[in-house]
Amino acid sequence: MSGTMTKPVTVYIAGDSTAANYPEEKRPMSGWGEWIGSYLTGGVRICNEARNGRSSKSYIGEGHFDRIAAGIGEGDYLLVQFGHNDQKPDESRHTDPGSTYEEHLLRYIEMARGKGAYPVLLTSVERRAFDEAGVLVPSHGEYPDAVRRLAEAQRVPLLDLCHFTQRAYRKLGSEASKGWFVWLEPGEHPNYPEGERDNTHFNELGARNVAGLVAQALAASDSSLAGYLKTGSGG
Repeated sequence: MSGTMTKPVTVYIAGDSTAANYPEEKRPMSGWGEWIGSYLTGGVRICNEARNGRSSKSYIGEGHFDRIAAGIGEGDYLLVQFGHNDQKPDESRHTDPGSTYEEHLLRYIEMARGKGAYPVLLTSVERRAFDEAGVLVPSHGEYPDAVRRLAEAQRVPLLDLCHFTQRAYRKLGSEASKGWFVWLEPGEHPNYPEGERDNTHFNELGARNVAGLVAQALAASDSSLAGYLKTGSGG
């Protein structure tokens, strides 16, 4: 089926900093949304509306949701990935899995369907967190399970990025997994003269690899967007 669908479509991305586009002054920081287009056929347009620091709630409150709603149309796709900032305690961002988190995500699903578009839910990419024994420590609590339940209840395709990234980090191990993140020594990069130890945000290598994991998850999903994967992508 790969590469056989020719109708031009737009893939909108609603999400947080792990998916966002970055300006040159923030490099080498990068989001997977910058690279997912390389796995899709040329007829697909990517509209990456992911924004740093946003939760499913604050994204709506700040008007980013409305901007997508104004542009998305029949046959388009909406990829929705929130959770990192829904965990934050401040009132403008916090949601609770089991109630307000799913309620906000449901708005994205209903908006997309109301426009004739196809919603796709993604669990959050995992943070890089290993204990002293070198064992990966999951950091998202009940949020990934809440997305999984909602996807099943609403019959929305699910890309379980939490699972895919956890598996990738475990395979890499504690030390090698730093190579996917913004880990820099002092003086190594002009944008971070004092160095950086960031276990949440990807560098370009990490973002490209995670985009590949998105493609793998898409290939294994029941989303019709999988039909737009380039031949050999998501294997």
